[in-house]
Amino acid sequence: MKRFSILFILLLGVASCYSQPSSKSWKDLNYAGDTMIYHKLDIYLPQVQKASYPVVLSIYGSAWMSNSSKGAAFGPLGKALLDAGFAVVTPNHRSSMDAKFPAPMQDIKAAIRFVRANAAKYQLDTTFVGITGSSSGGNMAAMAGTSRYVKTFTLGNITLDIEGQVGPYTAYSSSVDAVVDWFGPTNMLVMDSCGGTDFKHNDANSPASLYIGGPIQENKEKCLMASPMTYIDPTDPPFLIFHGDKDRVVPHCQSELFFEALQNGKVNSQFFLVPEGQHGPGVQVEKNLKMMVDFFQKELQKKGAASKK
Repeated sequence: MKRFSILFILLLGVASCYSQPSSKSWKDLNYAGDTMIYHKLDIYLPQVQKASYPVVLSIYGSAWMSNSSKGAAFGPLGKALLDAGFAVVTPNHRSSMDAKFPAPMQDIKAAIRFVRANAAKYQLDTTFVGITGSSSGGNMAAMAGTSRYVKTFTLGNITLDIEGQVGPYTAYSSSVDAVVDWFGPTNMLVMDSCGGTDFKHNDANSPASLYIGGPIQENKEKCLMASPMTYIDPTDPPFLIFHGDKDRVVPHCQSELFFEALQNGKVNSQFFLVPEGQHGPGVQVEKNLKMMVDFFQKELQKKGAASKK
């Protein structure tokens, strides 16, 4: 756990050192109608002047341990997206210390609903809403994609409210139109068995176990409900997935298995295994950031073309 925390802090430092130019921004907007720091988000608009901008939410990675790291989500991902003309929204969410799954995921869905409800106020064109995230943020971005039409879900004897009732905008949709997942956990039951890792994810004090509220192997139904692979069906939005082949935190088999499941589920998806890529370093490089931007722009164009038919 100590080694994981040190790595997380280093990654936050790398992500936070960027200062992106934007034409306008709003900081610390509360999307839940309360005063909690974990329910705040930031909105950034590109420098190019337009009446409104398509939106991408960027979710920070923290092993679900931070409730206030939205600034870290606005690193190289934010710059690439702003330069490409997307508005960037970076929400906080409850940590595993604040509340267990599905509460943090309910926050992300509430942030998406806030964006739709307040589109005109913040110059957002919500005919296209994309989402991206790194590590645990990648898990949550992928969850937003595969569970976009899921309200409650039952597995075995457990029923969970995946959508939630956070915030005043529950009448709005939390659906997303495209997902870029950067090395996120996708089936946490097999984190230790599907590939090499320096962490014992099955341990009772692992980030995954803390997130769901108990050792993952002793809480298999809830663990699977926190895994985006569980919800895959042909109505899911397109996916682009990146993972480093030297990732020792989240083994790259997680993305390989997820991609295979998306393909089997007839979901439009692409997967890139990044040579020598680690858990962040060597993965979010210029070439791959451009692929992310191109992917979102392509899906934006497809959405626009479909709306004109």
